[in-house]
Amino acid sequence: MSINSHFKIYKPYGYLSQFIHNHTTRRNKKLLGELGGFPENIMAIGRLDEDSEGLLFLTTSGKMSELVRSKYVEKEYYVQIDGNIAEEAIKQLESGVSIGINGKKYLTAPCIAKILDPAPKFPERSKRIRDDRHGPTSWISITLKEGKFRQVKKMTAAVGYPTLRLVRYRIGNEFLNDMLPGEIIKVENFDL
Repeated sequence: MSINSHFKIYKPYGYLSQFIHNHTTRRNKKLLGELGGFPENIMAIGRLDEDSEGLLFLTTSGKMSELVRSKYVEKEYYVQIDGNIAEEAIKQLESGVSIGINGKKYLTAPCIAKILDPAPKFPERSKRIRDDRHGPTSWISITLKEGKFRQVKKMTAAVGYPTLRLVRYRIGNEFLNDMLPGEIIKVENFDL
């Protein structure tokens, strides 16, 4: 019987959530495997886009992967958006918005959304976000139990506030806390 390995990682901006190049990956892309020595058969649980960052779980257990990706585990995202978001837009996000998934309209499930004030403090990103000369920005938290392709970005755009920076802050009861981009923590199990 093999022992499974589990890790928490702060996926940095600019990295793909995969370990090996496949036929669709350009060779100049940065992969998670470049951040450390991982066991064979390691996989990311879920994905964060190349331009997204934050908490990501890695495991060698297919069962753990299925559990974390299930509709029972909350994922919380801190999102920097273009403009000062209105309370009405927060209510729209909470009740569900229509987004496009695979060329079809999809109504997102109800979620928890709130304005973050003060704004969270994260390490400077490798590619700067625009500065104040381009207008105000604000931070919100969106907590979901589903995970469609680019869902959070599509949701904020649907209510008129495009995403500038997206950081997954929490999965279940595991938090990003003070982790730094690229930091890896080996864990016995995930607190879901």
